[in-house]
Amino acid sequence: MQRRTVWVLSTAQLLSGVGSGASLSVGSLLAVQLSGSNAWAGSVTTTMTLGAAAAALPLAGLAGRRGRRASLVTGLLAAMTGALLVIVSTVTGSFPVLLLAAALLGLGTAANLQARFAAVDLAEPERRGRALAIVVWAVTIGAVAGPNLIRPGALVGEALGLPALAGPFVFSTAGLALAALLLLIGLRPDPLLLAARLRSGGQRLPAGGADRGTSQARRRHGLRHGLRAIRASPRAGLALLAVIAAHGCMAAVMSMTPLHLQLLTEGPLADMPAGHAHAASTDVLVLIGFTISLHIAGMYALSPVMGWLTDKTGRLPVILLGHGLILLAVVVAGFGQAQPALVTVGLVLLGLGWSAATIAGSTLLAESVGTDDRVLVQGVSDTMMGVAGAVGAGFSGLVMSGVGYQGLNLAAAAVASVVFVVALLAAVRDRSLATSELAVRD
Repeated sequence: MQRRTVWVLSTAQLLSGVGSGASLSVGSLLAVQLSGSNAWAGSVTTTMTLGAAAAALPLAGLAGRRGRRASLVTGLLAAMTGALLVIVSTVTGSFPVLLLAAALLGLGTAANLQARFAAVDLAEPERRGRALAIVVWAVTIGAVAGPNLIRPGALVGEALGLPALAGPFVFSTAGLALAALLLLIGLRPDPLLLAARLRSGGQRLPAGGADRGTSQARRRHGLRHGLRAIRASPRAGLALLAVIAAHGCMAAVMSMTPLHLQLLTEGPLADMPAGHAHAASTDVLVLIGFTISLHIAGMYALSPVMGWLTDKTGRLPVILLGHGLILLAVVVAGFGQAQPALVTVGLVLLGLGWSAATIAGSTLLAESVGTDDRVLVQGVSDTMMGVAGAVGAGFSGLVMSGVGYQGLNLAAAAVASVVFVVALLAAVRDRSLATSELAVRD
């Protein structure tokens, strides 16, 4: 049953990843074109992350009541609607419609984040990291393909009478629809509800699917109770800090990189006549798509390796590895800002750091709280990740306007440094405790 669950979740992640890849690659460019100002370049990423943050707890609540299938399908269908609205916004030239579309796409992001936790509902403790990582890895093909669908998408858009940048979202709509259909049909029995039934000794569950302990926990629902459960476990607090810091740093740097590459090669897009901007941007769109594809590959392609390391070496060492890679990434991208190749290398390292920190942190979080609080705490984690991503993307445009792309990367380095030190102190403390216990036994 666990193998089947992971396979279904992984395939759905692959299909839905096309939507996120397309949004990340052209979202900032669409925002600049439709708003007419570079100041709004980060607005699409910000709105997506805010949408994901706002949806995380409601989707977690829906999972607790109706199971993972209902929650994931709801998020993906909302994202499919968002992809359709992106097309509408480009046809009508409406910036508000674009922001609404980005918010709905954020629900798909929330669903994809929740899918990684669905992979560990039935997993054995010694295999949680790998199960979670496989589902995270599965998004690689779709997410990497998304940015590279810019040119094929332009051809599709032309054939359908759509603007060039709307074309990739035709593929996104189809991918999200197929992912939702697969989960609706294939995710049976529901892993969360089956895990609850196994904990109850195989007894019939109350209406709604949750066991009595989960129902009681759900009555204590909400962000406040989730944060209280996290504060009760220092390791859960560290896990949450590692995850949200990694996500915030990644969102801030990634969301401004397409605009930085465009400014580096062509100058301000908003200052160009509309027709000239579309014609002149073809080559840079390919460069941006390639860079973001490699960044997303860094985020997801080595996820199984990160999961294996998490299970074999422990959660804290991989968290340290993740934030160490983020530090290296922003140094390379920041000081190599004038060279697209170095920016690309930095973005790949940034993706790898995000992967390590997110997989190890999510695994540590899931096992550091009680069973009854787990789904709620996972929702809190995704909410806080969304908030961190929104803050990172939202302020990244202002930071970049004030201190440039290099300054933005150095700001991310400061955040990653704090988490690295906190995780290092925790790892040293754990080692000291282990040494003391060994000495007592001897």
